Amino acid sequence: MAKLIIQIPCFNEEATLGETIAQLPRSVPGIDSVEILVIDDGSSDRTAEVARAAGATWLLRFPTNLGLAMAFSAGLDAALKLGADVIVNTDADNQYPGADVPRLVAPILAGQADMVIGDRAPSQLPHFGPLKRLLQRVGSWVVRQLSNTSVPDAASGFRAFSRRAALRLNVLTKFTYTHETIIQAGKKHIAMAHVAITPNPETRPSRLFSSIPSYLRRSVPALFRIYALYEPFKVFWGLGGLVIAGGVALGLRFVVFYAAGHGSGHIQSLILAAVLLIVGFQTALFGMLADLIGGNRSLLEDTLGRVRELELTLGEGPDVVRLSGDEPPRPLRARSR
Repeated sequence: MAKLIIQIPCFNEEATLGETIAQLPRSVPGIDSVEILVIDDGSSDRTAEVARAAGATWLLRFPTNLGLAMAFSAGLDAALKLGADVIVNTDADNQYPGADVPRLVAPILAGQADMVIGDRAPSQLPHFGPLKRLLQRVGSWVVRQLSNTSVPDAASGFRAFSRRAALRLNVLTKFTYTHETIIQAGKKHIAMAHVAITPNPETRPSRLFSSIPSYLRRSVPALFRIYALYEPFKVFWGLGGLVIAGGVALGLRFVVFYAAGHGSGHIQSLILAAVLLIVGFQTALFGMLADLIGGNRSLLEDTLGRVRELELTLGEGPDVVRLSGDEPPRPLRARSR
């Protein structure tokens, strides 16, 4: 019996949450039961009450705002604890069409993928300005290069996960999960697919970041950090190689001047070249050590996946409350990371 849980991370979404839930399907071909999980990330408005009135099945509520990435991650854990075979994540601002949920989960049900992302075709969205379209295109290209995947819309939050994929993903960033989960999926060889979707008209501007410079300031370091986590050898050897190349260039510069009889006036080049060579070789050595540590990290992640499966039977973490369904309302424990 296949169960689909549609999770909706929320923060002060009373104005749009009801419409979002109303558009979600209550039956999906190939799925025996569909449930809706609302993650109230410390909202100060009536988000929880709207979720109950709109017919959500479960509510996971935090007393303070933890951020989108944490809410998404906690939602995955809660959905797994609730017995989900497939998990769909969507936004509470009704950006993504609920009618496309069956198309989103179809590749998973067919055994073709474990993670599916809805492609909004950002370059064609009317409410995206030229700069935002360019950044979306460049950002998705960078994520594709870092993850060795073909995802055309890396920032899309409309995505589906099989139970197997959800157990293997670990969100580390505090900002947003979208790019990190794609890079992780690529490095962990989780089968991915994407389907075209037609987003609903914009209801409000994004509240994830206040401006494009703010988004770049937070997302670029996060991308570098997650890539370095999974490819430390390439990152450190690349940086070390650049530093070594600089040292070699300065060293050759000194040799040229020395051969011309002007070496005494360029000792500083020789000193700087020596410093760069030392730093470069040390950086490369750090890459070797980090790569060895990365092997242990892979083993730890495999162990963590097994531990998570065990934790799902123990019910640790914040209360998930049943709002509707055949059973009476009751709390259910789910882990928060």
